[in-house]
Amino acid sequence: MPTLDHVVFPVNDAEKTLHFYRDLLGLPLVDALIGDNWGGYPWLMMIFGLSGRQEIVCVCLRGAPADLMPGLPPDCRHYALLADEVADLARWRDRLRHAGLAFWEETHGERRSLYFPDPDGVILELTWPAAAPTRGDSILARQAAADWIAATARKSP
Repeated sequence: MPTLDHVVFPVNDAEKTLHFYRDLLGLPLVDALIGDNWGGYPWLMMIFGLSGRQEIVCVCLRGAPADLMPGLPPDCRHYALLADEVADLARWRDRLRHAGLAFWEETHGERRSLYFPDPDGVILELTWPAAAPTRGDSILARQAAADWIAATARKSP
């Protein structure tokens, strides 16, 4: 089964992004790459390390449009980071408050999560405990997806 290696997403302000991920979240900046043409834009790729050798990769494309998907709920796309232990959520809550960062909390079954935006509005989630997905294909999940797709197809022109 594949394991998540890294996530990549665009950012607008490299300086604010660097401060947020390195200084506020405390993630090490493990590499930075620069190029002159990614889809016609000069680019900076900042690679931040996570435990377990995973990475968050933020790409700043100079001159690219800022809003790629207007109108979606802000947390429709988000990235979840696992806290080391449940007590870390309280420490993160204090840290986010101290930084003046707006955040919200949700509980999903036994999972507790804090959600907050980075400088570009990318939503990050700090969560506990870890996800424990089953490894096999779920017939119920396949049926739920098929039902959704069928209902959507009936509503389309």
